[in-house]
Amino acid sequence: MRLAFMGTPDFSVGILDALVQGGHELVCVYSQPPRPAGRGQQVQATPVHRRADALGIPVRTPKSLRKPEEQAAFAALDLDCAIVAAYGLILPQPVLDAPRLGCVNVHASLLPRWRGAAPIQRAILAGDAETGVTIMQMDAGLDTGAMLMKDSLPITAGMNAATLHDALAAMGARLMVAALPGIADGSLTPVPQPEEGVTYAAKLAKEEGRLDLSRPAVELDRQVRGLTPWPGCWIDLAGGEKLKVLAAEPVAGDAPPGTLIDAGPTVACGDGALRLLRVQRPGKGPVDGAAFLRGFPHRIGDRLTA
Repeated sequence: MRLAFMGTPDFSVGILDALVQGGHELVCVYSQPPRPAGRGQQVQATPVHRRADALGIPVRTPKSLRKPEEQAAFAALDLDCAIVAAYGLILPQPVLDAPRLGCVNVHASLLPRWRGAAPIQRAILAGDAETGVTIMQMDAGLDTGAMLMKDSLPITAGMNAATLHDALAAMGARLMVAALPGIADGSLTPVPQPEEGVTYAAKLAKEEGRLDLSRPAVELDRQVRGLTPWPGCWIDLAGGEKLKVLAAEPVAGDAPPGTLIDAGPTVACGDGALRLLRVQRPGKGPVDGAAFLRGFPHRIGDRLTA
């Protein structure tokens, strides 16, 4: 098939690779414009942009697809289909209509659950038992198009947003390649999304990372896993220091919230307790929780938090 690929972050790179390896003709890649990133705020191309350059595929980086000249340039590609995976720009109707078979999206949730910007993280935060990938025929709505193919996987206790991201990216690449023959010959029938079960995965905000120890430990565990690596989670310690919590687990415990109940270190929560497996103090490197406590002036029974 004659394709364009539209994607931006790491999640999308493996899907681009799978399309190339599947023998399809990738005539163009669309990605978000290069932007300042990292500590030095150097302007950097997106992961998809860099990968397309390495593959020798032309890259376009418009700030918007609403201008008639951008839409005309897209239509002039004479595509069979456009494959979209975490692109980050709204596709206007003329763009959706331009390819012969339309635009198809790789979405990292079991639609209609978790439409929107952060489906991987929201699934963990909500305590979902499973998630997956949906291949979807795009329309003008926010992840509202008819479904073409799905697969699922369990969200296990050890998964954080990073590991789940990688598993779903691999699944998305496999599913997208598997779906294309059926899209091409019309044998893959689009199924409208049900009206029941719709949820929205709002964009993550940095302030969501603060751990409120008056909440149940199982919820705080999901918060740490769901917000790793970004925006990350922290505890406000007594004295004003922010302690980053990189890994934790819920355990039994009964004491006032914020109390240090053992040298794990384990901190009491509103219900149960949270064992801090890996933490990081400001200006320091990550360490395991026990090593942190050995260098910190707190004793069992002290209140650790502000």
